[in-house]
Amino acid sequence: MTTTRRRFSTLVLALAAGLATTAGATAEDAPPKEFRIGYQKVGLIVVARRLGTIEKRLAAAGTTVRWVEFQAGPPLLEALNAGGIDFGYTGDAPPIFSQAAGGNLVYVGAVPPSGDSEAIIVKADSPIRTVADLKRRTVAVGRGTSSHNLLVAALEKAGLAFSDIKPAYLLPADAGSAFANDSVEAWTIWDPYLALTQARNDTRILTTSGQTFEAPAFFLANRTFAEAHPGIVASALAGLAEAADWAGAHRDQVAQALADVTGIPYAIQKVAADRTQFGVRPLSDAILSSQQTTADRFYRLGLIPRAIRVRDAVWTPPRS
Repeated sequence: MTTTRRRFSTLVLALAAGLATTAGATAEDAPPKEFRIGYQKVGLIVVARRLGTIEKRLAAAGTTVRWVEFQAGPPLLEALNAGGIDFGYTGDAPPIFSQAAGGNLVYVGAVPPSGDSEAIIVKADSPIRTVADLKRRTVAVGRGTSSHNLLVAALEKAGLAFSDIKPAYLLPADAGSAFANDSVEAWTIWDPYLALTQARNDTRILTTSGQTFEAPAFFLANRTFAEAHPGIVASALAGLAEAADWAGAHRDQVAQALADVTGIPYAIQKVAADRTQFGVRPLSDAILSSQQTTADRFYRLGLIPRAIRVRDAVWTPPRS
């Protein structure tokens, strides 16, 4: 663990520990009765839910956890902005779209880059052999998702503009059907949908996030909630870090947990679990610079209505 990550972990754990002794005794508001977490059925946050690591850390404060499921990041962040949930996890693109729309959110932590767990795929018999061959082709992608960013970045790397393709903005369930029946010619998607599609169809990968750029995902909180309850947010991060340590050493059990939650067969979830990097990272300068590059790219392409400064939406944990 690097010095920066160690310092971040120490601060988070100290804040979390403070819940047991300072409820109502500091400037922090009294702990809420309920902490609402938005999640998708993928990755570390599902592991944390299965292990109960966040619930255990909030028990001393008398706070229960309610889990709210979403199919993708954009609707999750709509709920976060509206105050329907307090905390959540998404890929890199959704918080940029939310911040550009005036969303009431803050970044509170990062997840390691997605690597090979997100990709642009075509059918194996497709004449499309490279990303450059996507010119004038119809590509399924979730608008405002991390896959949207992968598609834009991969096209730029191949010398194409986003306007050179025909985007079909579809969420995973509809995109999967469109890809299977050849209504679209390519699909940009993440695990476990990627692993599931690879198992159901004879596919070929054009590129992955790992081959294109560093693309971390993020933990986010409602800004108002984070300012009022920093100890709760810190406890959630500490619980997630605990789950990450366990997940890295128990990938078979992670795959089984994901299979139980999603109904996707164990063998497919094992593929997804094996290529997932589990961890909770601080919001380093490198991570924030990468996210700012993405935000600038989206603004340049007219995908967001105004330029934003990512650092304006970064949570700074209070120091004791």
